[in-house]
Amino acid sequence: MKWEGWLTDPDGYWVKRFHRDQASWSGCRRVFVDEGRGMANGEPALLKRRQHLRRDQAEQLWKALRRQGWRQTAPVWGPSCEP
Repeated sequence: MKWEGWLTDPDGYWVKRFHRDQASWSGCRRVFVDEGRGMANGEPALLKRRQHLRRDQAEQLWKALRRQGWRQTAPVWGPSCEP
């Protein structure tokens, strides 16, 4: 897994964005995992949840989701949706 990645569920409804926490990268490396979905008609994305995980936990989650049928996808929302 790179430190920026997107996965979508097998139904193509929910999306998870994995991206590193720039503030923690020099010490204990941590990764944000945002969950949400894109909206129709140009509406802002619906972000439901954010996890803040250690790098190894994020890697384990990525691999588990891939085994469950989640697939890589293009970015669904942009920086304007950052919490």
